[in-house]
Amino acid sequence: MSNTDWTLWVTDTPEPSVAGAGTVAGENTELLVAGFSALSLAEAVKSATAILASAGVPSPGVDAQLLAAHLLGVSRGELAAKLFGTSVCPEGYGSMIARRAAREPLQHITGVAYFRHLELAVGKGVFVPRPETETVVQLAIDVLTHLYQVRRDDAVISAVDLGTGSGAIAGSMALEVPGTRVYAVELSEEAHSWAAKNLAGTGVTLEQGDMRDAFQDLNGTVDVVVSNPPYIPADAVPRDLEVRLHDPHMALYGGGVDGMEMPRAATAAALRLLHPGGYFVMEHAEVQSEQMVAMLRSSGQWLDVQSHRDLAGRDRATSGLRR
Repeated sequence: MSNTDWTLWVTDTPEPSVAGAGTVAGENTELLVAGFSALSLAEAVKSATAILASAGVPSPGVDAQLLAAHLLGVSRGELAAKLFGTSVCPEGYGSMIARRAAREPLQHITGVAYFRHLELAVGKGVFVPRPETETVVQLAIDVLTHLYQVRRDDAVISAVDLGTGSGAIAGSMALEVPGTRVYAVELSEEAHSWAAKNLAGTGVTLEQGDMRDAFQDLNGTVDVVVSNPPYIPADAVPRDLEVRLHDPHMALYGGGVDGMEMPRAATAAALRLLHPGGYFVMEHAEVQSEQMVAMLRSSGQWLDVQSHRDLAGRDRATSGLRR
């Protein structure tokens, strides 16, 4: 599984510096946050916001509040009320702010990522699911829901998630379209462990292995295949330090100079798994949209090939029906 709202930084351009991560005004962040225990909650959140802003964190105020809310076990709305009271800074807040200032992802610090209706366990070794992937999942869910409407009540409907990562896509389909037989495969051992935890009790059949030959027993029978494969070109690196320093490279780089090795593999696997008329949708970078559409159309194996935009109006997914 891959990608974020990618802004690629090509290697012939100076890469963003990581030297300042974790430091504020030349001082070690750990020293700055050591005195948080003496502050009120409101003072601590205000100071944390300034520290995160100086470290280049994109949403310093929100992250400072979310980390405080996480430690206190309250919602962000409930935290807002506490900021006007006499609450003191929670223990451990300073160290969490230091980690975030060092550009460790917020979700790694809290151990939780929210995706659609799911609360997913995440951490080292697994890609943190992004909001734009929610729109890709919605496309698959719409097709599955339609199939239940037009088929008989006892119809068996199936869906496969190729490169499941944390299990976000597979878990969403299982939860939001009850009765669907959902299958998911993940190559990375570390990511598979996270997916196993997140998909426990959902009814999803999870395998560790290569999407290229996964679920051979389902060949030609599947209704919907979804994939968010790695697709970043070899000569490009993510601009965001959180991604570059902490997301697993296996989940980022698609293979080959153009990053298209894994997208091609996902397309071939979908072609193998789907029955004629089955639906395939795959996420990709905005700059790869035309290439993805051309790949599916030129093969002669797909009908109704379409590009789909995310909530920001960018072409981030391509779909087609198996001929």
